Amino acid sequence: MNPEPVINFSMAALEKEPGSPLFTTPLEPYQGLTIADLNRYLPAIQRVEDIKLTRERMHEGLFLADGKEGLARLPAESIDLIIADPPENPVRGTEQSRGALTLQQYYHWNKSWLEESYRVLKPTGAIYLLCEWRFSGMYQALLNDFFQVQTRITWRCSRKTKTPKTATWVNALADIWFATKSHEFMFNKKPVGHKTEVENTTEPTDRKEITNFWADIIDMQAGTIGKVEGDKPEQLIQRILEASSFKLNWVVDPFMRNGGIGILAKKSGRRFIGFEVDQDRLLMAMKRIDQA
Repeated sequence: MNPEPVINFSMAALEKEPGSPLFTTPLEPYQGLTIADLNRYLPAIQRVEDIKLTRERMHEGLFLADGKEGLARLPAESIDLIIADPPENPVRGTEQSRGALTLQQYYHWNKSWLEESYRVLKPTGAIYLLCEWRFSGMYQALLNDFFQVQTRITWRCSRKTKTPKTATWVNALADIWFATKSHEFMFNKKPVGHKTEVENTTEPTDRKEITNFWADIIDMQAGTIGKVEGDKPEQLIQRILEASSFKLNWVVDPFMRNGGIGILAKKSGRRFIGFEVDQDRLLMAMKRIDQA
């Protein structure tokens, strides 16, 4: 059994007082970050080259790294759960070309990080991939190349997007693909496998608990954390964590944004690793998770 690491989202670098503050003048801080926050978190930024983990020596952390590069640094079969909300423009915030990818380039980019996701998941591990309807079919095909696709979950997403207004049906739904590395996995605290027998029950509440239509969740915040841009509903993430992980399980968010998933993973006692390619968002995630 692997040694149990100390859960500490402040990270070792934050425990050390810097010799002198980085900022002392009243400059305009990053949105949502004070001068004190910048002095505290900028020196603690960890980059992709700082990811030096083995299955015997795992530790939590937030890293300034592309999701694919970060996943490639994790040891094989070390992660219990991946919750991913891949960006539509994955080069945003990097030194690479900032132009939008072609559909073919986007397909291959997604394939590359999903391949790494498969490698790092434990044999009983699972992945939840959140997406809008436009790319849902593509993700189903990609997931089928590596994983055992269990179901597609649909929820009421009322988030306004910058996409052109449609002249036909207005979309109010979004998808979540639930896939596992093998046919043997845990779900709702019970083992699932080839020989799993489905319980016969006529209780309507039982059927409601396992439905893949989450009509009770909409893209509004009604929980305990302050929602910021990029966060998914707190109830949605909690449901995923409760269904497919236990306390002290390793959870990875390859595209962390402002750290909403990390906050809930920490609050529920999971061990969290997150990657974010945009430094401003990473700093915000560090602050939010550290203070959760």
